[in-house]
Amino acid sequence: MAAAEPADTIAAIATAAGAGGIGVVRVSGPASALIADAVLGDCPAARHAAYLGFKDADGSLIDRGIAIYYPGPNSYTGEDVLELQAHGGPALMQILLARCLSLGARQAEPGEFTRRAYLNDKLDLAQAEAVADVINAATAEAARSAVRSLSGEFSQRVQVLLNSLIRLRLYVEACLDFPEEDIDFITQGGVRAKLEEVSVALQRLHASARQGNLLREGIRVVLVGQPNVGKSSLMNRLAGEEVAIVTPIAGTTRDTISSLIQIEGVPLHVIDTAGLRDTADEVEQMGIERTWRALETANAAILLVDAQHGITGVEAAILARLPADLPRVWLHNKIDLSAEQPRSELRDQETHLFVSAKHGDGIELLRQHLLQLAGWQPSGEGVFMARARHLQALSVVDTHLQYALDQLQYPELLAEELRLAQDALSSITGEFTPDDLLGEIFSRFCIGK
Repeated sequence: MAAAEPADTIAAIATAAGAGGIGVVRVSGPASALIADAVLGDCPAARHAAYLGFKDADGSLIDRGIAIYYPGPNSYTGEDVLELQAHGGPALMQILLARCLSLGARQAEPGEFTRRAYLNDKLDLAQAEAVADVINAATAEAARSAVRSLSGEFSQRVQVLLNSLIRLRLYVEACLDFPEEDIDFITQGGVRAKLEEVSVALQRLHASARQGNLLREGIRVVLVGQPNVGKSSLMNRLAGEEVAIVTPIAGTTRDTISSLIQIEGVPLHVIDTAGLRDTADEVEQMGIERTWRALETANAAILLVDAQHGITGVEAAILARLPADLPRVWLHNKIDLSAEQPRSELRDQETHLFVSAKHGDGIELLRQHLLQLAGWQPSGEGVFMARARHLQALSVVDTHLQYALDQLQYPELLAEELRLAQDALSSITGEFTPDDLLGEIFSRFCIGK
Protein backbone atom coordinates (compact mmCIF):
# COMPACT_ATOMS: atom_id res chain seq x y z
CA MET A 1 0.00 0.00 0.00
CA ALA A 2 1.28 3.45 -0.88
CA ALA A 3 1.93 5.90 1.93
CA ALA A 4 -0.79 8.44 2.61
CA GLU A 5 -0.57 11.99 1.34
CA PRO A 6 0.68 14.60 3.86
CA ALA A 7 -2.18 15.16 6.27
CA ASP A 8 -3.28 17.82 8.69
CA THR A 9 -2.42 17.54 12.37
CA ILE A 10 -4.78 15.77 14.75
CA ALA A 11 -4.93 15.64 18.54
CA ALA A 12 -6.96 13.72 21.11
CA ILE A 13 -6.95 12.48 24.68
CA ALA A 14 -5.55 8.95 24.36
CA THR A 15 -6.47 7.66 27.81
CA ALA A 16 -9.86 6.45 29.02
CA ALA A 17 -12.49 8.90 30.22
CA GLY A 18 -12.52 9.71 33.93
CA ALA A 19 -9.91 10.51 36.53
CA GLY A 20 -6.60 8.66 36.61
CA GLY A 21 -3.05 8.95 37.85
CA ILE A 22 -1.80 9.74 34.34
CA GLY A 23 -3.54 11.08 31.24
CA VAL A 24 -2.12 11.30 27.73
CA VAL A 25 -2.80 13.81 24.97
CA ARG A 26 -1.55 12.54 21.62
CA VAL A 27 -0.74 14.72 18.60
CA SER A 28 0.10 13.44 15.10
CA GLY A 29 0.92 15.34 11.93
CA PRO A 30 3.28 17.92 10.44
CA ALA A 31 2.60 20.55 13.13
CA SER A 32 3.61 18.28 16.03
CA ALA A 33 7.07 19.85 16.46
CA LEU A 34 5.63 23.39 16.35
CA ILE A 35 3.03 22.46 18.98
CA ALA A 36 5.83 21.01 21.12
CA ASP A 37 7.78 24.29 20.83
CA ALA A 38 4.76 26.32 21.89
CA VAL A 39 3.60 24.10 24.77
CA LEU A 40 7.02 23.07 26.11
CA GLY A 41 9.25 25.96 25.08
CA ASP A 42 11.33 23.60 22.95
CA CYS A 43 10.84 20.32 21.12
CA PRO A 44 12.36 17.40 23.12
CA ALA A 45 15.08 15.21 21.63
CA ALA A 46 13.66 12.43 19.49
CA ARG A 47 12.33 9.44 21.46
CA HIS A 48 13.60 10.75 24.80
CA ALA A 49 11.25 11.31 27.73
CA ALA A 50 11.60 14.85 29.08
CA TYR A 51 10.06 16.16 32.30
CA LEU A 52 8.84 19.66 31.42
CA GLY A 53 6.24 22.27 32.17
CA PHE A 54 3.21 22.48 29.87
CA LYS A 55 2.42 26.16 29.17
CA ASP A 56 -0.85 27.82 28.21
CA ALA A 57 -1.08 30.64 25.65
CA ASP A 58 -0.49 33.32 28.31
CA GLY A 59 2.57 31.50 29.65
CA SER A 60 0.83 30.16 32.75
CA LEU A 61 1.57 26.61 33.84
CA ILE A 62 -1.04 24.02 32.87
CA ASP A 63 0.85 21.14 34.49
CA ARG A 64 4.22 19.42 34.64
CA GLY A 65 4.71 16.02 33.08
CA ILE A 66 6.49 13.84 30.56
CA ALA A 67 6.78 14.83 26.89
CA ILE A 68 8.00 12.47 24.15
CA TYR A 69 8.51 13.42 20.51
CA TYR A 70 8.64 10.76 17.77
CA PRO A 71 9.72 12.09 14.36
CA GLY A 72 8.15 10.28 11.42
CA PRO A 73 8.34 7.76 9.94
CA ASN A 74 9.55 6.06 13.15
CA SER A 75 6.32 6.52 15.07
CA TYR A 76 3.01 4.75 15.60
CA THR A 77 1.27 6.64 12.79
CA GLY A 78 4.32 7.06 10.55
CA GLU A 79 4.00 10.84 11.02
CA ASP A 80 5.59 13.21 13.54
CA VAL A 81 3.96 12.39 16.88
CA LEU A 82 3.96 14.23 20.21
CA GLU A 83 2.73 12.64 23.44
CA LEU A 84 2.08 14.74 26.53
CA GLN A 85 1.68 12.77 29.75
CA ALA A 86 0.16 14.79 32.57
CA HIS A 87 -1.90 14.16 35.69
CA GLY A 88 -5.06 12.39 34.62
CA GLY A 89 -7.77 14.76 35.81
CA PRO A 90 -10.56 15.16 33.20
CA ALA A 91 -10.54 18.99 33.42
CA LEU A 92 -6.76 19.11 33.08
CA MET A 93 -6.84 16.82 30.06
CA GLN A 94 -9.39 19.06 28.37
CA ILE A 95 -7.28 22.17 29.02
CA LEU A 96 -4.19 20.49 27.55
CA LEU A 97 -6.13 19.23 24.53
CA ALA A 98 -7.64 22.68 23.96
CA ARG A 99 -4.13 24.17 23.99
CA CYS A 100 -3.04 21.77 21.22
CA LEU A 101 -6.16 22.50 19.19
CA SER A 102 -5.55 26.24 19.49
CA LEU A 103 -2.11 25.72 17.94
CA GLY A 104 -3.46 24.31 14.68
CA ALA A 105 -4.40 20.71 15.42
CA ARG A 106 -7.94 19.44 15.01
CA GLN A 107 -9.86 16.93 17.10
CA ALA A 108 -9.09 13.41 15.90
CA GLU A 109 -11.93 11.21 14.71
CA PRO A 110 -12.47 7.74 16.23
CA GLY A 111 -9.64 5.43 15.17
CA GLU A 112 -7.88 8.11 13.14
CA PHE A 113 -4.43 7.53 14.66
CA THR A 114 -4.60 3.83 13.81
CA ARG A 115 -6.07 4.57 10.39
CA ARG A 116 -3.05 6.78 9.63
CA ALA A 117 -0.76 3.98 10.83
CA TYR A 118 -2.49 1.66 8.36
CA LEU A 119 -2.33 4.16 5.49
CA ASN A 120 1.37 4.73 6.17
CA ASP A 121 2.17 0.99 6.11
CA LYS A 122 2.90 0.75 9.83
CA LEU A 123 0.17 -1.89 10.24
CA ASP A 124 -1.91 -3.97 7.87
CA LEU A 125 -5.69 -3.92 8.26
CA ALA A 126 -5.91 -7.12 10.34
CA GLN A 127 -3.32 -5.71 12.75
CA ALA A 128 -5.13 -2.37 12.89
CA GLU A 129 -8.38 -4.12 13.84
CA ALA A 130 -6.47 -6.04 16.50
CA VAL A 131 -5.63 -2.72 18.21
CA ALA A 132 -9.32 -2.26 19.04
CA ASP A 133 -9.63 -5.94 19.96
CA VAL A 134 -6.79 -5.65 22.48
CA ILE A 135 -8.56 -2.71 24.11
CA ASN A 136 -12.00 -4.35 24.14
CA ALA A 137 -10.98 -7.93 25.02
CA ALA A 138 -13.44 -9.37 27.54
CA THR A 139 -11.21 -12.21 28.81
CA ALA A 140 -7.52 -12.79 29.38
CA GLU A 141 -7.40 -15.39 26.58
CA ALA A 142 -9.10 -12.96 24.20
CA ALA A 143 -6.53 -10.30 25.09
CA ARG A 144 -3.64 -12.70 24.41
CA SER A 145 -5.19 -13.71 21.09
CA ALA A 146 -5.65 -10.07 20.08
CA VAL A 147 -1.99 -9.39 20.86
CA ARG A 148 -1.03 -12.30 18.60
CA SER A 149 -3.03 -10.74 15.78
CA LEU A 150 -1.49 -7.34 16.51
CA SER A 151 1.98 -8.86 16.32
CA GLY A 152 1.13 -10.20 12.86
CA GLU A 153 0.50 -13.94 13.38
CA PHE A 154 -2.84 -13.88 11.57
CA SER A 155 -1.48 -11.69 8.77
CA GLN A 156 1.52 -13.98 8.29
CA ARG A 157 -0.70 -17.04 7.87
CA VAL A 158 -2.89 -15.15 5.41
CA GLN A 159 0.23 -14.07 3.49
CA VAL A 160 1.56 -17.63 3.22
CA LEU A 161 -1.76 -18.74 1.75
CA LEU A 162 -1.87 -15.69 -0.50
CA ASN A 163 1.62 -16.43 -1.88
CA SER A 164 0.53 -19.96 -2.79
CA LEU A 165 -2.53 -18.59 -4.58
CA ILE A 166 -0.47 -16.02 -6.47
CA ARG A 167 2.06 -18.63 -7.65
CA LEU A 168 -0.72 -20.88 -8.85
CA ARG A 169 -2.52 -18.03 -10.60
CA LEU A 170 0.70 -16.89 -12.34
CA TYR A 171 1.29 -20.41 -13.66
CA VAL A 172 -2.26 -20.71 -15.02
CA GLU A 173 -2.14 -17.30 -16.67
CA ALA A 174 1.25 -18.10 -18.20
CA CYS A 175 -0.32 -21.21 -19.75
CA LEU A 176 -2.90 -18.98 -21.43
CA ASP A 177 -0.09 -17.35 -23.40
CA PHE A 178 0.59 -20.61 -25.30
CA PRO A 179 -2.81 -21.78 -26.54
CA GLU A 180 -1.34 -23.21 -29.76
CA GLU A 181 0.91 -25.67 -27.91
CA ASP A 182 -0.44 -29.21 -27.80
CA ILE A 183 0.45 -29.61 -24.15
CA ASP A 184 -1.86 -30.08 -21.19
CA PHE A 185 -0.21 -27.50 -18.94
CA ILE A 186 -2.89 -27.89 -16.26
CA THR A 187 -2.23 -31.62 -15.84
CA GLN A 188 1.54 -31.39 -16.24
CA GLY A 189 1.73 -28.58 -13.71
CA GLY A 190 -0.22 -30.54 -11.12
CA VAL A 191 -2.72 -27.72 -10.78
CA ARG A 192 -5.41 -29.91 -9.20
CA ALA A 193 -3.05 -31.17 -6.51
CA LYS A 194 -1.81 -27.65 -5.80
CA LEU A 195 -5.37 -26.33 -5.63
CA GLU A 196 -6.28 -29.06 -3.17
CA GLU A 197 -3.23 -28.21 -1.05
CA VAL A 198 -4.28 -24.56 -0.95
CA SER A 199 -7.83 -25.60 -0.06
CA VAL A 200 -6.61 -27.75 2.86
CA ALA A 201 -4.45 -24.88 4.14
CA LEU A 202 -7.45 -22.57 3.85
CA GLN A 203 -9.59 -24.93 5.91
CA ARG A 204 -6.98 -24.93 8.69
CA LEU A 205 -6.80 -21.15 8.63
CA HIS A 206 -10.59 -20.88 8.63
CA ALA A 207 -10.86 -23.20 11.64
CA SER A 208 -8.33 -21.12 13.59
CA ALA A 209 -10.14 -17.92 12.61
CA ARG A 210 -13.46 -19.31 13.88
CA GLN A 211 -11.83 -20.00 17.24
CA GLY A 212 -10.47 -16.46 17.33
CA ASN A 213 -13.85 -15.01 16.42
CA LEU A 214 -15.43 -17.01 19.22
CA LEU A 215 -12.98 -15.47 21.70
CA ARG A 216 -13.88 -12.02 20.41
CA GLU A 217 -17.65 -12.34 20.18
CA GLY A 218 -18.47 -15.08 22.66
CA ILE A 219 -21.94 -16.65 22.56
CA ARG A 220 -25.34 -15.60 23.93
CA VAL A 221 -26.87 -18.31 26.11
CA VAL A 222 -30.48 -17.90 27.25
CA LEU A 223 -31.87 -19.70 30.31
CA VAL A 224 -35.47 -20.67 29.66
CA GLY A 225 -38.09 -22.67 31.52
CA GLN A 226 -41.10 -22.53 33.81
CA PRO A 227 -41.05 -20.31 36.90
CA ASN A 228 -39.17 -21.62 39.92
CA VAL A 229 -37.10 -24.29 38.12
CA GLY A 230 -33.85 -22.65 39.23
CA LYS A 231 -32.89 -20.33 36.36
CA SER A 232 -31.72 -17.54 38.69
CA SER A 233 -29.86 -20.01 40.91
CA LEU A 234 -28.08 -21.36 37.84
CA MET A 235 -27.30 -17.82 36.68
CA ASN A 236 -25.70 -17.03 40.03
CA ARG A 237 -23.79 -20.32 40.04
CA LEU A 238 -22.32 -19.71 36.58
CA ALA A 239 -21.55 -16.05 37.32
CA GLY A 240 -19.98 -16.83 40.69
CA GLU A 241 -21.94 -14.04 42.37
CA GLU A 242 -25.47 -13.00 43.27
CA VAL A 243 -26.55 -11.28 40.06
CA ALA A 244 -30.17 -12.50 40.18
CA ILE A 245 -32.65 -12.52 43.06
CA VAL A 246 -33.56 -16.03 44.22
CA THR A 247 -36.75 -16.70 46.22
CA PRO A 248 -39.21 -19.61 46.51
CA ILE A 249 -41.86 -17.34 44.97
CA ALA A 250 -42.63 -18.25 41.37
CA GLY A 251 -42.30 -15.35 38.94
CA THR A 252 -39.62 -13.46 40.90
CA THR A 253 -37.62 -12.72 37.73
CA ARG A 254 -39.72 -10.43 35.55
CA ASP A 255 -37.09 -9.05 33.18
CA THR A 256 -34.02 -10.35 31.38
CA ILE A 257 -30.80 -10.21 33.40
CA SER A 258 -27.47 -10.55 31.58
CA SER A 259 -24.09 -11.54 32.99
CA LEU A 260 -20.76 -12.01 31.23
CA ILE A 261 -18.89 -15.11 32.34
CA GLN A 262 -15.94 -16.94 30.86
CA ILE A 263 -15.15 -20.62 30.50
CA GLU A 264 -11.56 -21.41 29.54
CA GLY A 265 -11.24 -17.87 28.25
CA VAL A 266 -14.36 -18.03 26.04
CA PRO A 267 -16.82 -15.23 26.90
CA LEU A 268 -20.43 -16.28 27.42
CA HIS A 269 -23.25 -13.78 27.75
CA VAL A 270 -25.70 -15.65 29.98
CA ILE A 271 -29.24 -14.25 30.03
CA ASP A 272 -31.67 -15.11 32.81
CA THR A 273 -35.28 -14.68 31.74
CA ALA A 274 -38.77 -14.55 33.15
CA GLY A 275 -40.37 -17.94 33.72
CA LEU A 276 -42.71 -18.97 30.91
CA ARG A 277 -46.28 -19.50 32.07
CA ASP A 278 -49.81 -18.17 31.61
CA THR A 279 -50.28 -15.15 33.86
CA ALA A 280 -52.62 -12.19 34.25
CA ASP A 281 -49.82 -10.03 35.69
CA GLU A 282 -49.12 -7.35 33.08
CA VAL A 283 -45.54 -6.77 34.21
CA GLU A 284 -44.77 -10.50 34.17
CA GLN A 285 -46.33 -10.76 30.69
CA MET A 286 -43.89 -8.09 29.46
CA GLY A 287 -41.01 -10.09 30.94
CA ILE A 288 -42.18 -13.26 29.21
CA GLU A 289 -42.37 -11.43 25.88
CA ARG A 290 -38.78 -10.26 26.38
CA THR A 291 -37.80 -13.88 26.99
CA TRP A 292 -39.03 -14.84 23.53
CA ARG A 293 -37.26 -11.87 21.97
CA ALA A 294 -33.99 -12.85 23.70
CA LEU A 295 -34.29 -16.33 22.20
CA GLU A 296 -34.48 -14.86 18.69
CA THR A 297 -30.90 -13.56 18.98
CA ALA A 298 -29.47 -16.37 21.11
CA ASN A 299 -26.65 -18.69 20.05
CA ALA A 300 -27.80 -21.43 22.44
CA ALA A 301 -30.56 -22.18 24.95
CA ILE A 302 -30.51 -24.01 28.26
CA LEU A 303 -33.95 -25.57 28.88
CA LEU A 304 -34.36 -25.97 32.61
CA VAL A 305 -36.60 -28.68 34.05
CA ASP A 306 -37.33 -29.60 37.66
CA ALA A 307 -35.72 -33.03 38.00
CA GLN A 308 -38.55 -34.13 40.33
CA HIS A 309 -41.16 -33.68 37.59
CA GLY A 310 -39.19 -34.18 34.37
CA ILE A 311 -40.33 -32.91 30.99
CA THR A 312 -44.02 -32.04 30.97
CA GLY A 313 -46.41 -30.70 28.36
CA VAL A 314 -45.37 -27.18 29.32
CA GLU A 315 -41.73 -27.87 28.36
CA ALA A 316 -42.89 -29.53 25.14
CA ALA A 317 -44.85 -26.36 24.28
CA ILE A 318 -41.78 -24.22 24.98
CA LEU A 319 -39.66 -26.46 22.76
CA ALA A 320 -42.18 -26.16 19.93
CA ARG A 321 -41.78 -22.37 19.92
CA LEU A 322 -37.98 -22.35 19.88
CA PRO A 323 -36.16 -21.66 16.58
CA ALA A 324 -35.63 -25.05 14.97
CA ASP A 325 -31.89 -24.52 14.41
CA LEU A 326 -31.13 -23.12 17.88
CA PRO A 327 -28.63 -25.38 19.73
CA ARG A 328 -30.02 -26.39 23.10
CA VAL A 329 -29.37 -28.57 26.12
CA TRP A 330 -31.89 -29.92 28.61
CA LEU A 331 -30.90 -29.22 32.21
CA HIS A 332 -32.65 -31.28 34.88
CA ASN A 333 -32.11 -29.15 37.98
CA LYS A 334 -32.61 -29.81 41.72
CA ILE A 335 -31.19 -33.33 41.75
CA ASP A 336 -30.39 -32.65 45.41
CA LEU A 337 -34.16 -33.01 46.02
CA SER A 338 -34.67 -36.03 43.77
CA ALA A 339 -31.63 -37.92 45.17
CA GLU A 340 -30.04 -38.34 41.74
CA GLN A 341 -26.39 -38.18 40.74
CA PRO A 342 -25.00 -35.59 38.32
CA ARG A 343 -24.71 -37.11 34.86
CA SER A 344 -25.10 -36.59 31.14
CA GLU A 345 -27.49 -38.55 28.92
CA LEU A 346 -28.24 -38.50 25.20
CA ARG A 347 -31.92 -38.81 24.35
CA ASP A 348 -33.21 -38.52 20.78
CA GLN A 349 -29.95 -36.81 19.74
CA GLU A 350 -30.34 -34.17 22.47
CA THR A 351 -28.16 -33.81 25.57
CA HIS A 352 -29.76 -34.01 29.01
CA LEU A 353 -27.69 -32.94 32.01
CA PHE A 354 -28.66 -33.61 35.63
CA VAL A 355 -27.36 -30.97 38.05
CA SER A 356 -27.96 -29.07 41.26
CA ALA A 357 -27.54 -25.34 40.68
CA LYS A 358 -27.95 -24.76 44.42
CA HIS A 359 -25.03 -26.99 45.42
CA GLY A 360 -22.98 -26.89 42.20
CA ASP A 361 -23.19 -30.63 41.47
CA GLY A 362 -22.79 -31.30 37.74
CA ILE A 363 -22.14 -27.66 36.83
CA GLU A 364 -18.75 -28.56 35.35
CA LEU A 365 -20.58 -30.91 32.95
CA LEU A 366 -22.66 -27.94 31.84
CA ARG A 367 -19.62 -25.69 31.38
CA GLN A 368 -17.92 -28.23 29.14
CA HIS A 369 -21.10 -28.80 27.13
CA LEU A 370 -21.50 -25.04 26.60
CA LEU A 371 -18.00 -24.97 25.13
CA GLN A 372 -19.01 -27.77 22.76
CA LEU A 373 -22.15 -25.87 21.74
CA ALA A 374 -20.01 -22.80 21.08
CA GLY A 375 -17.67 -24.83 18.87
CA TRP A 376 -14.61 -24.23 21.05
CA GLN A 377 -11.75 -26.60 20.23
CA PRO A 378 -8.62 -25.60 22.16
CA SER A 379 -5.43 -26.40 20.29
CA GLY A 380 -1.78 -26.54 21.20
CA GLU A 381 -0.92 -23.50 19.07
CA GLY A 382 -1.89 -19.98 20.00
CA VAL A 383 -5.22 -18.70 18.75
CA PHE A 384 -5.25 -15.34 17.00
CA MET A 385 -8.15 -12.89 17.05
CA ALA A 386 -10.48 -12.79 14.05
CA ARG A 387 -13.64 -10.93 13.12
CA ALA A 388 -16.84 -11.81 11.28
CA ARG A 389 -15.43 -9.87 8.30
CA HIS A 390 -12.45 -12.21 8.17
CA LEU A 391 -14.64 -15.33 8.34
CA GLN A 392 -16.79 -14.04 5.52
CA ALA A 393 -13.73 -13.33 3.37
CA LEU A 394 -12.35 -16.83 4.01
CA SER A 395 -15.72 -18.34 3.06
CA VAL A 396 -15.64 -16.40 -0.22
CA VAL A 397 -12.11 -17.68 -0.90
CA ASP A 398 -13.27 -21.24 -0.27
CA THR A 399 -16.19 -20.80 -2.68
CA HIS A 400 -13.91 -19.59 -5.47
CA LEU A 401 -11.42 -22.39 -4.86
CA GLN A 402 -14.21 -24.96 -5.19
CA TYR A 403 -15.36 -23.28 -8.40
CA ALA A 404 -11.75 -23.33 -9.62
CA LEU A 405 -11.57 -27.10 -9.11
CA ASP A 406 -14.65 -27.44 -11.33
CA GLN A 407 -13.06 -25.34 -14.11
CA LEU A 408 -9.76 -27.19 -14.63
CA GLN A 409 -10.61 -27.88 -18.26
CA TYR A 410 -11.25 -24.17 -18.89
CA PRO A 411 -8.03 -22.28 -18.05
CA GLU A 412 -9.60 -18.85 -18.63
CA LEU A 413 -12.37 -19.49 -16.10
CA LEU A 414 -9.87 -21.14 -13.74
CA ALA A 415 -7.66 -18.05 -13.84
CA GLU A 416 -10.64 -15.81 -13.08
CA GLU A 417 -11.68 -17.87 -10.04
CA LEU A 418 -8.12 -17.72 -8.74
CA ARG A 419 -8.11 -13.94 -9.19
CA LEU A 420 -11.36 -13.57 -7.26
CA ALA A 421 -10.02 -15.82 -4.49
CA GLN A 422 -6.87 -13.72 -4.29
CA ASP A 423 -8.85 -10.48 -4.06
CA ALA A 424 -11.05 -11.86 -1.26
CA LEU A 425 -8.05 -13.09 0.72
CA SER A 426 -6.20 -9.80 0.23
CA SER A 427 -9.13 -7.88 1.71
CA ILE A 428 -8.30 -9.34 5.15
CA THR A 429 -5.01 -7.48 5.40
CA GLY A 430 -6.28 -4.49 3.43
CA GLU A 431 -4.37 -4.92 0.21
CA PHE A 432 -7.64 -4.51 -1.69
CA THR A 433 -10.18 -2.80 0.56
CA PRO A 434 -12.81 -0.19 -0.41
CA ASP A 435 -12.74 3.14 1.40
CA ASP A 436 -16.26 2.75 2.76
CA LEU A 437 -15.23 -0.44 4.57
CA LEU A 438 -12.23 1.36 6.06
CA GLY A 439 -14.53 4.10 7.33
CA GLU A 440 -16.81 1.58 8.99
CA ILE A 441 -13.92 -0.31 10.61
CA PHE A 442 -12.12 2.70 12.10
CA SER A 443 -15.30 4.53 13.16
CA ARG A 444 -15.77 1.85 15.84
CA PHE A 445 -12.46 2.66 17.51
CA CYS A 446 -12.22 4.90 20.55
CA ILE A 447 -11.07 8.50 20.01
CA GLY A 448 -7.34 8.84 20.61
CA LYS A 449 -6.41 5.42 19.21
